[in-house]
Amino acid sequence: MSKSVAAAVPVFKLYGETGAWPTPDLIHCESIPERSKLHGWEIKPHRHSDLVQLLYVQAGQATLKVEDVVIYVDSPSLQVVPALSVHTFKFSEDIQGHVLSLAQPLAEQLGASLNTPVLSRAACYTVGAGQQYLDTLYAAITEEYVQSQSGRDPMLQSLITVLSVWLSRRNLERSSPDPRQLDRGREYLQRFTRTLETQFREHLPIEHYAATLGISAAHLNALCRRLSGQSALQMINQRLLLEAKRDLVYTTMTIHQVSDSLGFSEPAYFSRFFKRGTGLSPKQFRIQR
Repeated sequence: MSKSVAAAVPVFKLYGETGAWPTPDLIHCESIPERSKLHGWEIKPHRHSDLVQLLYVQAGQATLKVEDVVIYVDSPSLQVVPALSVHTFKFSEDIQGHVLSLAQPLAEQLGASLNTPVLSRAACYTVGAGQQYLDTLYAAITEEYVQSQSGRDPMLQSLITVLSVWLSRRNLERSSPDPRQLDRGREYLQRFTRTLETQFREHLPIEHYAATLGISAAHLNALCRRLSGQSALQMINQRLLLEAKRDLVYTTMTIHQVSDSLGFSEPAYFSRFFKRGTGLSPKQFRIQR
């Protein structure tokens, strides 16, 4: 994305809305035509600072762009759009499907309880033989969402947990090594991410993390690429970027203070790191919050 385009990307609660969240829920559910037909079947580039969206295309065609990845969809597919991801969609006029928006705290809670990052990474999943199951699940979520029966909130959360488990399983199916190797590799990756969570501000080399696991840096990198789609260094940098984005959006710390809190030796170095990862300077990013 060019600098001029990135600087113009708006931040919305829901597309086209700048007001408060429309319901007391941590969830919002609507059909794809419901909103897209109001905008000529095109959702222009924007991002959500505190929403994860699960867009389910049931029928029709769509061009889905999340960050720099463009996917043309002409069969049932489910697109994950993480918080802060710039995205744009174009739909055919016969489009059918749903958009489920989850407030970031709920998405993080689901990710932690299922021990999966599937809601924090952009991905498009072809539904295939699972269409009837997913149709039924989204129909149940939609029906529960529009009603106000007793137990509505726990029922909605249960249904969305089921959807998250479905996504997690589909994500695992994308690579199918020997189950014993997968379990061992996931154990290493989980230990790495737990250690990273407590030490990412220290800017430690990959060799340090590998040594704590008792494996080589090359082995750690291979595991990260196979199980998360990113190198170990990319995971470290993405964790730093995520924390920087949170600080810029949700705190009043100065850029110098954010840089300091994240362990950067100089604010200028932090600004270069941030711009390299997002295409925006910290100041530009904060203005667009």
